[in-house]
Amino acid sequence: MDTESIKSLLSILIWGGLFFVMMRYGCGAHIMGGHGHGQHGGHGDMGGETKDPVCGMTIDPERSSAASAYRGKTYHFCSTSCRDKFELAPEKYVGALAQGEQHQGGHHHG
Repeated sequence: MDTESIKSLLSILIWGGLFFVMMRYGCGAHIMGGHGHGQHGGHGDMGGETKDPVCGMTIDPERSSAASAYRGKTYHFCSTSCRDKFELAPEKYVGALAQGEQHQGGHHHG
């Protein structure tokens, strides 16, 4: 192989890797994360609404400002700040949802 072929192959691999990362973790995660299959954060359907797993705020998944896919489920958030906190420690918030331990009555972004 000559250097031009290697550069072309490397370029294709880099673009393919970027495409994979964006579809898995970025804006494509919404498309790939099962949104169309009724999986909104892994908890019961509340008439089209779900709770932000970080702050507990009730939100409309269709209008949420941020989303993140984790273990095949899409979680919706009231803000990118809550999404970022979730992505740093998803087990902390998924476990709280499963056990019903998320704090209620306040919306704090400390």
